[in-house]
Amino acid sequence: MDKSISVLIIDDHPIIASAYESALESFVTQNATYNFKITSIYNLDEAQLLLNNPNFVENIDLVFLDMRLPASSDGSLVSGEDLGNQIKTKQPGARIIVSTTFNDNYRLHNILQSINPEGFLVKNDINHKELLSAVENVLAGSPYYSKTVLNLLRKQVGSDIYLDEVDRKMLYELSIGSKLKDLTDLLPLSVAGIEKRRRNLKKIFGISGAEDRELVKVAKEKGFL
Repeated sequence: MDKSISVLIIDDHPIIASAYESALESFVTQNATYNFKITSIYNLDEAQLLLNNPNFVENIDLVFLDMRLPASSDGSLVSGEDLGNQIKTKQPGARIIVSTTFNDNYRLHNILQSINPEGFLVKNDINHKELLSAVENVLAGSPYYSKTVLNLLRKQVGSDIYLDEVDRKMLYELSIGSKLKDLTDLLPLSVAGIEKRRRNLKKIFGISGAEDRELVKVAKEKGFL
């Protein structure tokens, strides 16, 4: 008996959506018991229309989701991450394979925390074989991460340093050159609170009296950026 799988592909680059479709076709060639019903869309406006259709939503089995999607026209969805969370809420049984061009550890960590996808692919890691492996593992109920994501997870598992989300956000903002006056608008902290956090981060990473540049450098080496 055929295993019928409803697949939703969301990517604003049709050529990438076609690559996913090709991988699914190859998978069926190798696994004849599967049958994929594929819907490909290219923006968040189309996604909203589909997700407002309960009959469509309840049948979604597998989702390929790009993170860097332009905001929807009404501004209610600003990224693929927003859409991923909406899919998880409306159809908890859907298995999501995220793909992204982001390769910095801060953003990858945030996506893992926010969506917790069954598959997580950094686009620079992707080839046809990688896509086939991702589909095979996710359909079998096993998580699948491409090598960049695995490297992040290995660094974090091997680290005895714990940072909360405010610490991570502060490090990220420092890494992109945000100034102290900017941080008070970006973080739920006073100037004194920010200075205290910054001193504590330098202590955690074994840096005394160093500039923020050195703090950022060590945080990157430890896999936090």
